Amino acid sequence: MTAYQILTIEDDAAIRRGIVAALQASGYVVWQAARFDEAVTMAMDKPCDLVLLDLVMPGGDGLDVLAHIRRDKPTLPVIILTARGESIDRVRGLRLGADDYVVKPFSVDELLARVEAVLRRSPARSAQTIRLNIPSASIDWSTKELTSDEGTCEVLSDRESALLEYLARRSGRVIDRNELLRGVWQLEAKGITTRTMDVHVARLREKLRRVCGDIPIIKTVRGRGYVFDQRWVDAT
Repeated sequence: MTAYQILTIEDDAAIRRGIVAALQASGYVVWQAARFDEAVTMAMDKPCDLVLLDLVMPGGDGLDVLAHIRRDKPTLPVIILTARGESIDRVRGLRLGADDYVVKPFSVDELLARVEAVLRRSPARSAQTIRLNIPSASIDWSTKELTSDEGTCEVLSDRESALLEYLARRSGRVIDRNELLRGVWQLEAKGITTRTMDVHVARLREKLRRVCGDIPIIKTVRGRGYVFDQRWVDAT
C-alpha cells in the first residue's frame, strides 16, 4: 500500500518536529523543509499529496511558495499553517488557492482532522484510491459498489465507504476508536459516540461478509480498536 506523502514547510524546528511526529504516527510519509529555496524545490520535485505551508520562513514568503505550487501543480492540496491570524493574510492565502488555513497554536487532533478532510476532497484523490485484492470480490469506489465474482452486490453508504478506505490505507496497524472518530467523522458530528461508530463498523462487516464470505477482513483487537488485514491490500 502506498501511504499519502505530505510535505511540511515550517521554519520553527520544534513545531516542525511535533507536526512530523504526529503525521508519521498516523501513517503518513513526511518530507520536511525549513527555508524558502528548499521549500520550492521540494514542492516541485517530491511526489507529495499535500503541503502544510508556513507563511513566514527564511529566504522568502510562504505565499510565494503557494504561487509556485499553483502554477506548476494546480491540483496539489495546500493547508497554510501560520501564526498570522489577521483576516487579510487569510484572504490572500485562500485567494491564491490554499485549501485550508490553520492559525497557530493548533492541536494535533485539529491538524490531523484538517489533513484528512482536505485529502478526502482533493481533485487528485481518485487517482490515489486504495486498491483491494480481496479474493473473488471487487469494489468500485466511485459508485461504492462491492461485488463478488458470482454477482452478489452490496452498496456501501458514504460512511461505510470512508471507514473501509481509512482502515485499508492503514492495513496492519490497529486503529483505535478515537482515531476513527477523528479521521472518518472529521470531528464534524457532535454527539458521535464510540457505540455509533461500532454500529457502522458492524454494518460494513456484514456487507463484506455477504459479498466476500467468511474471510477475515476487519478484525477487532479487544480494548484497542480495529485492524484491516494486510493480505487484502494491493501493495503495488
